[in-house]
Amino acid sequence: MDEVVFGQVAAGPRRIRSGAAIMLAVSGALVALTVWGRSGSGGSLAPDIAVGAAGWLLSPLLLLRRPVPVALALSVLAALSPAATPVASMGALHVAQRRPFPVAAGVGAAGIAAHVAQGLRQPSGGISFGWWLLLVALGYGALVGWGALARARRALLVSLRERARRAEAEQGRRVAEARMAERTRIAREMHDVLAHRLSLLATYAGALEYRPDAPPEKLSQAAGVVRAGVHQALDELREVILLLRADDDGDGDRPQPVLADVPRLVAESRGAGGRVDLRDGVADPEAFPPAAGRAAYRVVQEALTNARKHAAGRPVRVALEGRPGAGLVIDVRNALAAEGGQAPPPGSGTGLVGLTERVRLAGGRLDHEVAGGEFRLRAWLPWPA
Repeated sequence: MDEVVFGQVAAGPRRIRSGAAIMLAVSGALVALTVWGRSGSGGSLAPDIAVGAAGWLLSPLLLLRRPVPVALALSVLAALSPAATPVASMGALHVAQRRPFPVAAGVGAAGIAAHVAQGLRQPSGGISFGWWLLLVALGYGALVGWGALARARRALLVSLRERARRAEAEQGRRVAEARMAERTRIAREMHDVLAHRLSLLATYAGALEYRPDAPPEKLSQAAGVVRAGVHQALDELREVILLLRADDDGDGDRPQPVLADVPRLVAESRGAGGRVDLRDGVADPEAFPPAAGRAAYRVVQEALTNARKHAAGRPVRVALEGRPGAGLVIDVRNALAAEGGQAPPPGSGTGLVGLTERVRLAGGRLDHEVAGGEFRLRAWLPWPA
């Protein structure tokens, strides 16, 4: 079965089989060298060969089975004969690379204890038992430390790769959210433009419907305005569809309206037959911040659009007042439609909701109410000194 490291499959079956074959070759060579080195001791080599063969056959199980029980079994064999010392050392190293440090330290301590028993049974010639035990402890300490360092390094690499993957996913999510927010903003802008354009067309179309007795040149002029307005609306609708479908969003080079464009907006409404009175008390419209200026333009645009929809032909008063440090105040009022009048065209009913949100994002506030027989809309936008 595959070995699991940090919750991930560390190696596939083919890699494990290759590792087991390599471990068999390496451990076999080390066991053979150890047995060959003990051939000059004068004793029988049969126990060493048997213990070395058992350790050699157990060594691949470090990869194929649970490494901790196999490493402990190899330590037991090392207590019986020095021929198992190489495979016991490999077991301690492998456990240190695959298991937490306390487990690896326990396996290392078991290996040291096994070699203490081995040294008591078969004293090593030419070196005292104390020095020999110190060398064994240093060797196992080095193996456990090396394995723990390799494990920590592998864990760090896995953590860095995971962190990089998460950072990349987070970056992708932020880019997607930014694109969606930009598309939503563009859609709101184009909704305001189209609603204004279509309300003008409705006004001209109403004139054609209710004044069939008008002079031919007037009817021709009104029809021409409707035709031009339809073309403009189609172009703007095509533009918003292209922007919403595009991968790389943006406004391009399309100029955005600001506070200084409000008089042009009012003139356009007057040209469509609207009775609009503009009282402009702004000290310097060009100095008003562009971002807040777009919000101010949309407030007046939405107010004129709603007046044409719900109170066609009724007078509208637009008052602008502001200066740096005091903010900009927009006050739009229109008389309510007479009872029994023409029904307003259908709409989503969310224009004022979106307008309120737009003003809030610009740092201002917007209120509207019906009082004194008129609809009143009042907005305030900040104007830094």
